[in-house]
Amino acid sequence: MRYIIDTNVFINLVIEDYVSNDVRAILYDYENMIFISSESIKEFIHLVQEGRVVLNKNFRSLDVFDLIENEFGLTIKYVSKEHLLTFAKLETVEGHNDPNDRLIISQAIAEKVPLINSDTKFPKYVKYGLNFVSNR
Repeated sequence: MRYIIDTNVFINLVIEDYVSNDVRAILYDYENMIFISSESIKEFIHLVQEGRVVLNKNFRSLDVFDLIENEFGLTIKYVSKEHLLTFAKLETVEGHNDPNDRLIISQAIAEKVPLINSDTKFPKYVKYGLNFVSNR
């Protein structure tokens, strides 16, 4: 099965290795294909550059691609026109106005794949077609 992980799940995986047992089973099942959005990569790089995510003193933001592809075996899902069209149609739900999250949600909806996430506001997007797996 195919899944997309959100930025917080990636950070939890990389820094704290904190993912629920259910999510861990999905991520480490070699029959599953796990994607990460190019939007999540942009967010992660920004957080590293701002010093809000610190891995080790030798880690450079350019190292994120090696981390994603080689260490975790994730496939990058680049934002496409179809994703942006879905984003343009996706309403902002009450209490959640993060455009980065909304673009990742739009990718999951357009691709018809579950989004693995840690955000309690994501269930509000089910009515728009989001299928998600919560990392709790």
